[in-house]
Amino acid sequence: MAELGAELLLSLICLTFLRPLTMAVHTDKEESAVPQFVPFGFSVEPEDALVVRGGPALLNCLVASPEAFRVEWKKDGSYLTLQADERRRLLDNGSLLISSVVHSKHNKPDEGVYQCTASIQNLGTISSKTARLSVAGVPRFSSQPEAGLVRHGDSHVFLCDIIQDLVGFSRWELNKQPLALDHRLLQLPSGALVVSNASDADAGSYRCVVETGGVVKSSDEVELKVIAETGESRKLEYLTTPSAITSVVGESVLLPCVVTGSPAPYVRWMLNDQLIDESDGHFEMLAGGSLRIVNLTVEDSGTFSCLADNMNDSLEAKAELNIQVPPQFLKKPVNTYAHESMDIIFECEVTGSPAPTVRWVKNGDTVIPSDYFKIIEEHNLQVLGLVKTDEGYYQCMAENDAGNVQASAQLIILKHGSGGAGAVGPTPSAPRDVVASLVSTRFIKLTWRQPAETHGDDVTYSVYYSLEGTNRERIVNTSQPGEMQVTIQNLVPESKYTFRVVAHNGNGVGESSSAVTVATQPEVQVPGPAPNLQATATSPTSIAVSWETPVTGNGEIQNYKIIYTAKGQDGEQEIDVRGLTYTFTGLKKFTEYSFRIVAYNKHGPGVSTDDVTAQTFSAVPSAPPQNVTVEILNSKSMMVRWQPPPADEQNGEITSYKIRYRKGARKSEASDIVPGTQLHTLLDNLQRGTEYSVRVTAMTLNGSGPASDWITSETFESDLDESRVPDIPSSLHVRPLVNSIVVSWTPPENQDIVVRGYIIGYGIGSPHAQFIKVDYKQRYYSIENLEPSSHYVISLKAFNNVGEGIPVYESAITRPQSDPIDPDVDLYELFHAPYTPVPETTPMLPPVGVQASVLSHDTIKVTWADNSLPKNQKITDARYYTVRWKTNIPANTKFKVANTTTLTHMVTGLKPNTLYEFSVMVTKGRRSSTWSMTAHGTTFETIPSSSPKDVTVVSKEGRPRTIIVNWQPPSEANGKITGYIIYYSTDVNAEVHNWVIDPILGNRLTHQIQDLTLDTTYYFKLQARNSKGMGPMSEAVQFRTPKAESSDKMPNDQASSIPKPNGRPSGNVDNAVGITANENYILIIVIVVLVGAFIIISVVVGAFLCTRRTTSQQKKKRAACKSTNGSHKYKVNSKDLKPPDLWIHHERLELKPMDKSPDPNPVMTDTPIPRTSQDITPVDSTLDSSVHKRRDSGHESEESMSTLAGRRGMRPKIMMPFDTQPPQPVISAHPIHSLDNHYHHHYHLGSLASPSPSHGHLHHQNSPRSIVTPMSHLDSADSTESVSRNVPSSDMMSTSSTQHVYSVEPSETEISYLSSGTGEEDTNTYPPTAHVRPTHPLKSFAVPTITPHNPSFESPALPSTPLLAQTGGPHSSKTASIGTLGRVRAPMVVNVPSAPDAQETARMLEDSEPSYKADVLTEEMAHLEGLMKDLNAITTT
Repeated sequence: MAELGAELLLSLICLTFLRPLTMAVHTDKEESAVPQFVPFGFSVEPEDALVVRGGPALLNCLVASPEAFRVEWKKDGSYLTLQADERRRLLDNGSLLISSVVHSKHNKPDEGVYQCTASIQNLGTISSKTARLSVAGVPRFSSQPEAGLVRHGDSHVFLCDIIQDLVGFSRWELNKQPLALDHRLLQLPSGALVVSNASDADAGSYRCVVETGGVVKSSDEVELKVIAETGESRKLEYLTTPSAITSVVGESVLLPCVVTGSPAPYVRWMLNDQLIDESDGHFEMLAGGSLRIVNLTVEDSGTFSCLADNMNDSLEAKAELNIQVPPQFLKKPVNTYAHESMDIIFECEVTGSPAPTVRWVKNGDTVIPSDYFKIIEEHNLQVLGLVKTDEGYYQCMAENDAGNVQASAQLIILKHGSGGAGAVGPTPSAPRDVVASLVSTRFIKLTWRQPAETHGDDVTYSVYYSLEGTNRERIVNTSQPGEMQVTIQNLVPESKYTFRVVAHNGNGVGESSSAVTVATQPEVQVPGPAPNLQATATSPTSIAVSWETPVTGNGEIQNYKIIYTAKGQDGEQEIDVRGLTYTFTGLKKFTEYSFRIVAYNKHGPGVSTDDVTAQTFSAVPSAPPQNVTVEILNSKSMMVRWQPPPADEQNGEITSYKIRYRKGARKSEASDIVPGTQLHTLLDNLQRGTEYSVRVTAMTLNGSGPASDWITSETFESDLDESRVPDIPSSLHVRPLVNSIVVSWTPPENQDIVVRGYIIGYGIGSPHAQFIKVDYKQRYYSIENLEPSSHYVISLKAFNNVGEGIPVYESAITRPQSDPIDPDVDLYELFHAPYTPVPETTPMLPPVGVQASVLSHDTIKVTWADNSLPKNQKITDARYYTVRWKTNIPANTKFKVANTTTLTHMVTGLKPNTLYEFSVMVTKGRRSSTWSMTAHGTTFETIPSSSPKDVTVVSKEGRPRTIIVNWQPPSEANGKITGYIIYYSTDVNAEVHNWVIDPILGNRLTHQIQDLTLDTTYYFKLQARNSKGMGPMSEAVQFRTPKAESSDKMPNDQASSIPKPNGRPSGNVDNAVGITANENYILIIVIVVLVGAFIIISVVVGAFLCTRRTTSQQKKKRAACKSTNGSHKYKVNSKDLKPPDLWIHHERLELKPMDKSPDPNPVMTDTPIPRTSQDITPVDSTLDSSVHKRRDSGHESEESMSTLAGRRGMRPKIMMPFDTQPPQPVISAHPIHSLDNHYHHHYHLGSLASPSPSHGHLHHQNSPRSIVTPMSHLDSADSTESVSRNVPSSDMMSTSSTQHVYSVEPSETEISYLSSGTGEEDTNTYPPTAHVRPTHPLKSFAVPTITPHNPSFESPALPSTPLLAQTGGPHSSKTASIGTLGRVRAPMVVNVPSAPDAQETARMLEDSEPSYKADVLTEEMAHLEGLMKDLNAITTT
């Protein structure tokens, strides 16, 4: 029992836990089930029908669906109530039956447009295509047939004048018996009867009978008599002719053509000037002349011509056949699943002729475009912000004159999360701090922070927004995971929107943020674009334009402005209209026009529509071919050449040209037809010595245009002889130049022998090295690429098809390279082009006064005069002119030529903003002139026709928020580029007016854009502009900014505190930052300690050296101080010349000139410096201290340098210590004597001063990195202390494996002299910079003292004014530190004035005696080296 109780208890527990689990599984399955699409459509749809009054009518409708459905009918858009209707009944299969059609003059209840609809409960409704039910009218004859008389074998036509609807109910009777129709007897579409090839059996009484709904109506009976043919000639005459007709693809059509006359005419048909072939069965000739076309195709559309002729006469009748194509779907809408708030698009693409109109229907009701239902891309339906009520069936219905079709698709709205089991796990919390960071009239940019709990890494976001007062909520998703900003476009101005953000992770949709309401900015309430703008050609000169009222009119529309332009024209034309249609007349034939509409209300013009284009119909050309010329080739042939009619008068595509020619003034003429692409033809088999007249006609599909004027020319009496080779040329002349020889010649004296061309041979010492063949018309040639001062032998011989003639020889020596220019020879080519026709015994004079008049960006008009014509310049003979032109870019461009018979020629198709040269020659028979003088013309500019190319975007190093855009100019600039416009946006599909615009002036090819958002994809487009306007935009270039700020970014470019995206700090990052900061603090403390220690050591060493000086030196120093502060003069004592502190004396210092660098402008340096004396800039003594007013002359320096060097004889060397850095360019500085006797040493951080020996003054330049520290005048002790304090720090004193030398021009003495700087300067004025090579850190790190000036010696080389404007006395100076510890230092500045002359220099050198003893100095330096080693050891640890 215990075991049984335990089993029952266990079973109960299992059932208790398993039941809820099982129910949950079933519930999940039910919720996750996706609704399936229900097949729903029409298997049979109603068709157009013509019925008779009182008769029945049946409109079929069969629906196919597995679900139960209900069928209803609409008439003229309204539902029919069929329950109580006795005449109209709904059949079981859904068809509509009208048992008795009612139709009268004032009551037509059954005639109209019918449509079948089918509905499935809770799913939706679909509608069939429409069908028109027409009721035939009452039989009535407008006129009666007439009796006739016909001869045997001839034709006759009886008319049956009834309305067109009744033709299908009519028949003919002969002698009151139904007439059997056959190939002789034919009833025409109008109801008329044709009796062809009449015989006696056709005689009798004829009548037309119409029977509708049991009502029979007959015409009067008329008699037809058949008589015998007499054989006499009768004029051809049409009994009936074809007329314009419109039919539909797939149907059959009959084109009537009945001709009478004697002899019996032969009838044939042509389609678009092509003879119709009846063998394939598509075309059939009936009743002697009428044409039946079976199963019409689009290719059958065109002009049909009925041609009838006999031996005496001919007739032609034409008619247009227009073929219409019912609408056909290229792309149908498809069934779609979607979620609420999404945007969807139903696609629908149709074709047909005429172009179908498309409308959308939802559940049987027409969709009216609104803010949420939009027609885009011509026919597609876009539904924005889906809601549950949007479910149902959507239909695309297309209609034109030939028919209508429909296609349907079902939309199912899914619940979020349906369609899959879904992952199990926590979803993100609500995004935080949703704000509108940018608000405009039509877009808002939202940003937010990451949710506090993301529960995953790949977090995406959806932004839901809705317009206030609507229940539709739309959705916009971020483009990639982690992105926390989005721009919502296409909003309504001055409207309130509500936004909320939802995060998604791998587990599903998270919580929604709190709603944020934002109002867009107001905008002027102008109308929106007019929808459904269409333009349709109605004739060769007219186009009809129609549109609809703007959806957003913002008030009453006052008028519309139509802006239109013809293709190829620059300017637009405007016209104001008030309606919704307008027909343009008087347009150019076969020309494409573009149209756009702007609606106006009381606030002004609205948004323009996009352009639509339409092309007028083609027509026959309205002008004849141009420049028809005739060239006689021999006694039996001539070549006819021409140019097409002007482009604006061709009125269509030229399909062919017809050439008519005749002998003399005879009326009979022959003709030849060539394709439209051929612009010449050869007329042969002509008679010798006969005058022929020729004219040309252009033809399009519509027919022939006007013919050109008759051109008369006479064939030769006899042909030239080609049974033997040509004679020797009568003369040969050469003109040698430096690298070329111009060869000219005259043809053989016997011109009865054919000459096909000439062969020029040439070579050094032999004419057989190279050969050139030229045309028989050529008389000049320039042999190029020859060697100067070389002896060339030239040969010339004529040739024909038999062989080569006897050559004539000439020699010439090319001119030497240095030979002066001979204008008579060098200008030869300018006035004699290398290709010049034959100058005969009586040569043709070349045209004169050639002018090139620029008309547009691609057209130049060339005009000239002909001196061989009478004064009135009237052409009466068969001469013609050849115009040639070319541009010199590229250099190898070939000439283009055109012939004309007038004194003017319009050259078209040129490139914009391009220089062209033109020349003209005249030809008459076998005689031609030389080319005329050239005329030049530059075409006008036009807007760029291509976009900037090679657009690249790169991030600026160290500045992740800044990018650099680079590009190249457009390939077809069509003028001087005056600027560019950069467009950039985060949405590549945004409207152009929503892109940020950054204009750029000039022709710069790079631009920086700053303050971009990190980790954001931007799209960039460029547009070039010139004086004529803007060119096309380039393709969008994508670039994504970096994800984070770079670590080396400037402090002012980065935030002080940037929280992590999830709002939680990262301990690892903080620790890393803290470690880095601590290391930086320790490094700074070490550097400060080292700098302090070094300064103390320098002060101690300086003080020690100062105490070593003698009393006499101190006295002299005090005297010098007094002299410096006063204006009195004193003499220089030999004891005053002292070596500098800590100066290391080197033995055997030699005067060696500095090597000049081969590159005067070294690269890869912060500041380029002069390498040669030519680069050192002199400064005039009259200039003030303003640096901006000083400019170098650049040419006097070298002379001044050489003069100064001559005065000196030898130069001392200066050795200066600096930081260990890469070798830099070397600068030479000339040693001079100072005007001061103090030991002041002048340094400027960043650069080395360049001396100005020309005027004895310093030349300063601006240096943005220079730091000038003005200091007061110091005594010698202070000067020494200053030098000691400025000794380089331990890091630069450390011994390096690479020893660098800073050298200034050497001299034989051991002392270098430096001048004083100015006492005070403008803080913006900096000396020029120069780089010098560093030496060993323990060698020569101090600057030597300056030898005092001898006041009693008046040097003519020195100016009487101070070197620079000074405030602390005439010899005030300044000092500056060499550098600071731990910082990479720019090169040092040395200010060097001019040197005294040679005599003063010699006296100074004689008086100078170093007072330092070698052992004391050696001991001091050894002590200093020990200190430096200690400092190096401290720095290393």
